[in-house]
Amino acid sequence: MLEGYLAWLRFEKRYSELTAKSYERDLGYLFELSGGTDLAEIKIHNIRRYVAELHGKGLGGRSLSRLLSAWRGFYRYLMRDHGFEHNPCMGLRAPKSPRALPDALSPDQAMRMVDLPCDTLDAVRDKAMFELFYSSGLRLAELVNLDPEHLDLDASEVRVTGKGGKTRIVPVGSFAQQALRVWLEARAGLANPDERALFVGARGARISPRVVQQRMKQWGIRQGVNASVHPHALRHSFATHVLQSSGDLRAVQEMLGHASISTTQVYTHLDFQHLSKVYDAAHPRARKKT
Repeated sequence: MLEGYLAWLRFEKRYSELTAKSYERDLGYLFELSGGTDLAEIKIHNIRRYVAELHGKGLGGRSLSRLLSAWRGFYRYLMRDHGFEHNPCMGLRAPKSPRALPDALSPDQAMRMVDLPCDTLDAVRDKAMFELFYSSGLRLAELVNLDPEHLDLDASEVRVTGKGGKTRIVPVGSFAQQALRVWLEARAGLANPDERALFVGARGARISPRVVQQRMKQWGIRQGVNASVHPHALRHSFATHVLQSSGDLRAVQEMLGHASISTTQVYTHLDFQHLSKVYDAAHPRARKKT
């Protein structure tokens, strides 16, 4: 049943391999905690006990909320395709925990991460990747899954397939365009002849997310960036810096590919007080008459 569910996520829901692996890991907790109990026999009080046990071991509210979401979706699948009669996860909520704000680089730190010396093929590729992260706010999975035909540099845009197989068009800035053009000219020196990926690794095949993470960490040390450097840090930095310059939360939401604007608020370090000021200043029905 688990293999069938994971195959459904990958091929019907079109979830990325990273997301499917995350679901598999979260469902592993359910199988471990149930200790071989028939899944159809698990009741809501069992799920409450599992959550309490994990919470006692140090899992925070966000992690537990993600686990419950994965378990709830699995049971919906079992009810639909395997005749299960109830979903023991319905109505349960994880303990709340403070929402940690994402790390964002300062503009100076972000500049250091994209201003790389292009003295090797790897460095040319890395500069193009980092410029694209920072220019367009891509997720790691979105970047590694790009092919050259997804780029339209003449139109200054890239076509991205995000979570749930949703496609969006994102602008590409002039510095990223320039770095990408240099990489496209050099790419043949690193890529296998039949490789379709835009970004490739040392063996000439599509670069792996892990390699991107490692390269960024190495460059962060080399460039003297005294901060946690990872692909999402450049995505957060993109959102934060664009919002600080434009104040256009909705545009940032569209470029990030968020279904909910509340998610964008967290990514961009907004608080409700700031949103209220923007609303009061911009909305015609919010302005007080004098």
